[in-house]
Amino acid sequence: MAIANPVDAAEQRVTLGNVSWQTYIDLCENAECPRGRLTYDQGELEITSPSYLHENVGRIIGRMIEMFTFHHQIEIHSAKSTTFKRERKQRGFEADESYYISHAPTMHGVSDVDMEIHPPPDLVIEVDISRSSSLKMRVFAGLGVGEVWCFDGEKVIVYRLSGDTWEVCGTSTELPGFPLTLMN
Repeated sequence: MAIANPVDAAEQRVTLGNVSWQTYIDLCENAECPRGRLTYDQGELEITSPSYLHENVGRIIGRMIEMFTFHHQIEIHSAKSTTFKRERKQRGFEADESYYISHAPTMHGVSDVDMEIHPPPDLVIEVDISRSSSLKMRVFAGLGVGEVWCFDGEKVIVYRLSGDTWEVCGTSTELPGFPLTLMN
């Protein structure tokens, strides 16, 4: 799944330093304030306004996951772009797509995710067409996300968290047998 013209796919990103946790929370909770997706890492705030292409690529990958899990009768819970945040770690994110797979039974009946009591999503999908997702990857690791699929405009790269380091893997641990080559 290659992108024909990555220049047209560029989303807008702004990164701000020395942003307080309370400011981040205020931005997350202010429904009247138009905003993009927020990623927060110990005072550093990234605001991303995803492009139309970015959103569509994320949704296509999400649909493939949902079709695969339906066909293989694997229970999942989609968390889409839920805001995951932990004050104690001073970190938070909104993914392009995210899923509970191993922890799906734990999430039955949950209406609001509280990362002080609920686990992070098992799988996060990150569409990274125009820039590095290094800040997001740091936050995902810091909050204990086990696996990230990152689409770089040409291919999907699977990252698995090992300790506090990301390792590139050829297959998915969360969805063994998933045909990743269909997305490349």
